Amino acid sequence: MARIVVLGAGVSGHTAATFAKHWLGDKHEVVVVSPNSKWNWIPSNIWVGVGEMAPEDVVFELAPVYQKAGIDFKQAKAVSIHPEGKEGSDRPYVTIEYTDPNKAGQTEEVEYDYLINATGPKLNFAATPGLGPDEGNSLSVCTYLHAAEANTHFQNAIERMKKGEKVKFLIGTGHGMCTCQGAAFEYIFNIEHELREAGVRDKAEIKWISNEQFLGDFGVAGLHIKWGGHIVSSKVLAESLFAERGVDWITGAHVKEVQKGKLQYELLDGTEGEETFDFAMLIPPFSGVGLKAYDKAGNDITDKVFAPNGFMKVDADYTPKPFEEWKASDWPKYYQNPDYLNMFAVGIAFAPPHPISKPAKSVNGTPITPAPPRTGMPSGIIGKTVAQTITEVINGKYSLEEVKEKGHHASMAEMGAACVASTGKSLMNGSAVALTVYPVVPDYDRFPGTGRDPDYTFGEIGLAGHWIKHILHYMFMWKAQLKPGWTLIPE
Repeated sequence: MARIVVLGAGVSGHTAATFAKHWLGDKHEVVVVSPNSKWNWIPSNIWVGVGEMAPEDVVFELAPVYQKAGIDFKQAKAVSIHPEGKEGSDRPYVTIEYTDPNKAGQTEEVEYDYLINATGPKLNFAATPGLGPDEGNSLSVCTYLHAAEANTHFQNAIERMKKGEKVKFLIGTGHGMCTCQGAAFEYIFNIEHELREAGVRDKAEIKWISNEQFLGDFGVAGLHIKWGGHIVSSKVLAESLFAERGVDWITGAHVKEVQKGKLQYELLDGTEGEETFDFAMLIPPFSGVGLKAYDKAGNDITDKVFAPNGFMKVDADYTPKPFEEWKASDWPKYYQNPDYLNMFAVGIAFAPPHPISKPAKSVNGTPITPAPPRTGMPSGIIGKTVAQTITEVINGKYSLEEVKEKGHHASMAEMGAACVASTGKSLMNGSAVALTVYPVVPDYDRFPGTGRDPDYTFGEIGLAGHWIKHILHYMFMWKAQLKPGWTLIPE
């Protein structure tokens, strides 16, 4: 009997675990280790953050779902990986520390035959002094609890505005190396929409601050999309939407410090400035969760297994190169660790070979570059693909050494993705930007100029997009709970 251990139960890890168990049945074990007791459909956190959904609408308890599926669930955080085993045993294992209230603080060594690292990111609020809800100087929508707290502040702001007060909202990224600009983009326009619905839009100043070099970059070097029969840049579309909704912006910004009611920032040209606010929601940078790795003798091999940012190395080309020499082929296909072939990393947990957007530094040397996004649809596809590969290895179709020849592949430079970004939740007058992008990582050899196929990179904005996002929420909550027909719903 083979044992697959999955570290993390987000979109990618949950997808990998549930499909692996579905395909393997009771003949083999699937173990999920996650510090969280609940599964969270993170894309809907932005609606929790404006009071359009309650926290319980976007989460469910993992234990009953895994029990039904026959998956062993351990509510714990992974502490270290021991891919060579230890003296006296070649069996690889992971050391975990329980967060389950009934076992809190207890540790355990969980052996595995195959390991899927799906730990996702650490929300690195500490990278910017004063950033985040723990410091109390800014808010977040990265978790459902953060979003609920943001909504409390938002509703208080609306009440103040109804009494005649002016309120300044500052939304965006809180560091020069952030990713997930899309979540902040959705949140700022849901804020704007809700203020109009509440009749207090005239009392609000709304401003965007981002590490993107231009509006519409989103960490993917921007897009050229087919829109209304024309090829239009995402920069033009984003600037048009911001202007139409009366939202001002600052781009190319590294937030240096967040204080109560104000922040300091640095721009690419070296200019430094200050912005005041009454309400600030700033996405933090991401890093690896801090997993360590040790060899059989107990020597620290973390630098061998993980990149400096804490994400796991996989079958990507990590050779340092000038931006102009990076290729789509540098991106991983199989998500297999090159040194320990029975270890894989999926979703945000794998180390990207390089940014997608052109790297930039301020004249003072401060990096101000969006990190590449690896969330949503690509994350689910990658999780499922790795589960397919491991299932076939277990079933004897090929060996771990043959994965790069015969395994399933899901390079972000070869896959497309659909993105639906809410710009206001309402069944009758809501709106969303609906986009398809192919490929996610631009391939300038195949598609000179734009890096993407214009026939499969297109978008629209309107009420239909909102309905799509609304429906997708319920579809993916259904799928994640393994309800009837869940395997038919695509990633």
